[in-house]
Amino acid sequence: MDVNQDVDVTVVGAGPVGLVLAAELALAGVSVQVLERRAEPNEAMKAGSINVPTAEALDRRGLLPAAEKVQREMLERVGSFARMADDQQPGGGRRARESRFTGHFAGMTLDADLVDWSDPDLAAHTAADGARMVPQRELEALLADHVARLGIPVRRGVEVTALEETGDGVLVGTNAGTVRTGWLVGCDGGHSAVRRLAGIDFPGTDPELTGHLAVVDIADPEKLANGWAWSTRGAYRYGPQPGRVVTVEFDGPPAGLPRARLRSRGGTPMTPVTLEELQTSLRRVSGTDVTLTALRGPATRWTDNARQAATYRSGRVLLAGDAAHVHPPFGGQGLNLGVGDAMNLGWKLGAVVAGWAPGGLLDTYDAERRPLGAWVLDWTRAQIGVMRGDAKSAALREVVGDLLSTRAGTTYAVKKISGVTQRIDLPGDHPLVGRYVPDLWLTDGSRLADHGHGGGFLLLDRTPDGAFARLAAAWAGRVSSVTDNHATPTGVLVRPDGVVAWATDTTGIAAVTGLEATLRRWTGAPSSSPEHAPVA
Repeated sequence: MDVNQDVDVTVVGAGPVGLVLAAELALAGVSVQVLERRAEPNEAMKAGSINVPTAEALDRRGLLPAAEKVQREMLERVGSFARMADDQQPGGGRRARESRFTGHFAGMTLDADLVDWSDPDLAAHTAADGARMVPQRELEALLADHVARLGIPVRRGVEVTALEETGDGVLVGTNAGTVRTGWLVGCDGGHSAVRRLAGIDFPGTDPELTGHLAVVDIADPEKLANGWAWSTRGAYRYGPQPGRVVTVEFDGPPAGLPRARLRSRGGTPMTPVTLEELQTSLRRVSGTDVTLTALRGPATRWTDNARQAATYRSGRVLLAGDAAHVHPPFGGQGLNLGVGDAMNLGWKLGAVVAGWAPGGLLDTYDAERRPLGAWVLDWTRAQIGVMRGDAKSAALREVVGDLLSTRAGTTYAVKKISGVTQRIDLPGDHPLVGRYVPDLWLTDGSRLADHGHGGGFLLLDRTPDGAFARLAAAWAGRVSSVTDNHATPTGVLVRPDGVVAWATDTTGIAAVTGLEATLRRWTGAPSSSPEHAPVA
């Protein structure tokens, strides 16, 4: 439980968000440690998959093979469940193993056969398709191995109890002593101690439902429908893994938890979910007398509490993941939103610590991530509106269901859920600017992502004379250049978080000038004089 007493950055929280952030900081050359109040990793089942930007983030850091292995194992478990479900009588029909990951909207499964996979946004992001079905627990284990290889200390059993900014850093009080750190980042979940101690407000909407998620042993699984089912009492899902159940009851937050307490804490306190509580909930919403015999690991209780921090930064204290935003878990958007926060913040904070960050760089973290966080809150709120058991929501569900049974409707929803349409408002008129970089194959058979395992900016130069790479050499150590045969786009500059900062289809002086301006905007002053190539 020993902690480093003096470190550049201290990350609080060893979930996926905190681990990704710590790894990005380490790749940027920052001294970093992770503090986690839990003595052991959280084994509760949470998100069951990741979206395209998260899978591509793993790809850029060389973790794609490990994630693909997890998906293969996951598909085998789903396949075994499907074979069992085929023998169940009221089980809702056959559940074929899908070749493409689609997800669901408000419990309505999106049919992969209806998706227009030739849509340009979807077709541009297929290299990481084999790493989408990665549950949160497995993702956390994968990231823990990544962090260990980078030599980042993770101190478990350490709880943050106080903090004080000193102008040039933060004094952090813990049960293991006082830590002096240059920067403090709260990745400690919806009940974030860092957010509370920093005095950051957490406005939003109060909860109206109680949900449960668990993996259980069931004496009589044939009594449950396979997939999502609704009633006036609530909704539930059985599957897609053996024993996995989700229940949703729309009669308010968990009993005995005042709304004032929920507002102050940011979510439902983490009291254990008992087998009896889960069985009562499942019997109520399913209208059956199904019997649960055992919990396989901790169960999760959640609500539709939806909140976003008033600011993601207060001086030298920052927030990421659920510490910055909470919402219902439908679609697994929270995990992906948090990983995106970590990827965005990691390189920017690393640049500040290293001393080369251009002015205002850290302020772009809140500016870029806040709009996406607000969208996710509304996306999940909309699903709650569709899922309720009242007659109006049932009628709305019929309308939305009709839309999702069309090619255009399903394609739209899959694009939103997958994250391929996410865009940051950045200067530049090329269609790639502000988007996550697509699959860019090189003539040697590699992809641009294969060259980004060490972090930093990536520049793809396809000019005949290497003009872009020669210019970027002045930013050596921050920008790595990859040259390729001439094609379009002719040049692409990718930030460490995968966002395209600049792109061009030309090779003229305007393109070179645009690249230099973008490099200065995001990577600060060059370490040597830029070499401007002559223009033919």
